[in-house]
Amino acid sequence: MTETKFDKVSVVAKANVYFDGKVVSHTIVLAGGAKKSLGLIYPGTYTFNTGAPETMAITVGECRVRVGDETAWRAYTAGIAFNVPGHSKFDITVETGIVEYICSFG
Repeated sequence: MTETKFDKVSVVAKANVYFDGKVVSHTIVLAGGAKKSLGLIYPGTYTFNTGAPETMAITVGECRVRVGDETAWRAYTAGIAFNVPGHSKFDITVETGIVEYICSFG
């Protein structure tokens, strides 16, 4: 299971808002300098491009994802994470409810 509580962090108050507010996250900076984002994804299908490698841990809800040039969608639910290589992309679709996630970079 992914860690869902973080102590001694700095929070960037400005939200990261994508797709007309259907995906929203906030960045936290851990004591050692590592960054994570904590966010919500509302129903829809979205494409994200990556710079650095990312690990997306789903903490609430369910979604389907395809990474890079994959053609098959894979299902993810709370407690499961997926990895996205740097300089790549992923498509994510949420059919019902809201997905909550923690994204780790690097």
